Amino acid sequence: MIHLVRHGETAANRDRLALGRADPPLTDRGRAQAARLAEQLVDSGGARVVSSPLRRAQETAAVIADALGVGVETDVRLVELDYGEWDERSFSEFPPEDLARWRRDATFSPPGGESLAVVGERVASFCVDHIGGPEVIAVSHVSPIKAGVLWAMNADPLLAWRMHLDVGSISRIGAPNGVPCLLGFNATAHLDPR
Repeated sequence: MIHLVRHGETAANRDRLALGRADPPLTDRGRAQAARLAEQLVDSGGARVVSSPLRRAQETAAVIADALGVGVETDVRLVELDYGEWDERSFSEFPPEDLARWRRDATFSPPGGESLAVVGERVASFCVDHIGGPEVIAVSHVSPIKAGVLWAMNADPLLAWRMHLDVGSISRIGAPNGVPCLLGFNATAHLDPR
C-alpha cells in the first residue's frame, strides 16, 4: 500500500494561491497538522517515508519519520506540479481562456510550467515502483497525489479538476488483488481537535 500524504499548511495554501515549486515553510497550523499525521500513521504499517524535495513536504515527512523511527528518503517524482509564471498567484489572476484550456487539455502547461499529463507520468512511475512492495508513506502535494489516485483508478488526468484534497490529508492506494485501486481518499478525521 502507498499512503499518499499531503503536506501541512503553508501561508500560500492558507491564502488559496497556486503553489508549485515555490518553497515556503509550514505555518504553525501546518506543523500541528504534521504532528497529527504522525500520530495517525505511526501504526500504519509504513516501513519507509519518502518525500518530495520541497521544504513543506520535507518538514511534514520529518515529523512522521521521527515517529516511525526511520529516515526520510527523497524522490523528485513526488514534487508538485510546476506552475511556472503562475506560482504563488491566485487562480483568479490567470487568463480565463488559459484556465479554461487547462481544465479541458491535460497537455496544457502554464507559462514556463508543466502539464497534468507530465505530472501523471512521473507519479505513475513512482507508483509502479512501490505498489507491490512494503507499505510506504509518500509525502507529497495536491497534484501528484491526485495523479497517483487517478493512476490507481486508470482514470483520465482531467478528473483531477473534480477532486478536492485538503492539506494534511491521507489517501491510500494499493493492489490487494494484484490490480491497483483506490483504498481511501482525503481522510482528515485525524486533524480534528481532540
